[in-house]
Amino acid sequence: MKKIIFLILTLFVILGIYKVNNQNIFIPDNSIRLRVIPNSNNQDDIYIKERVKDYLETNIYLLTKDTKNIEDARRIIKNNIPIIKDNIDYIFTKNNYSLTYDVNYGYNYFPKKLYKGKTYNEGYYESLVISIGEAKGDNWWCVLFPNLCLTDIKNNPKYGSYLKELMTKNSKK
Repeated sequence: MKKIIFLILTLFVILGIYKVNNQNIFIPDNSIRLRVIPNSNNQDDIYIKERVKDYLETNIYLLTKDTKNIEDARRIIKNNIPIIKDNIDYIFTKNNYSLTYDVNYGYNYFPKKLYKGKTYNEGYYESLVISIGEAKGDNWWCVLFPNLCLTDIKNNPKYGSYLKELMTKNSKK
């Protein structure tokens, strides 16, 4: 009986993920973006960008997941900038990466972007931007508030493998 209930719940989760990934997700005007720009597109710079992105995606989400308004999200992000810097320092040290970086919270420039069938104009948006070295590589970005960083599950194998692991673990019970 437990297996049947688990399988039904798993089906609803998968259908919910499919629905989220196939609907147009629009970035609200009153939002806070996140952007990580690597030094260049060489392998080492992209690797560090991914480590910083993974850290920020997970930890900023955990900090802001229960916020109900943008003022609380702003306060939390601003108050945690020293911790963010400490963690980026740790990531760089752990990976023997010696370039400098800048953490900027404010209104930062974003180029024009096509996302989920909608074009977002270039302009200055409230955001947390981490620029590594010369910041000439391809950037990664998402929306911190409201949190749209983790909504693209279909294109993120990390979350797909997590779901598979969860299903495997529970089907053995």
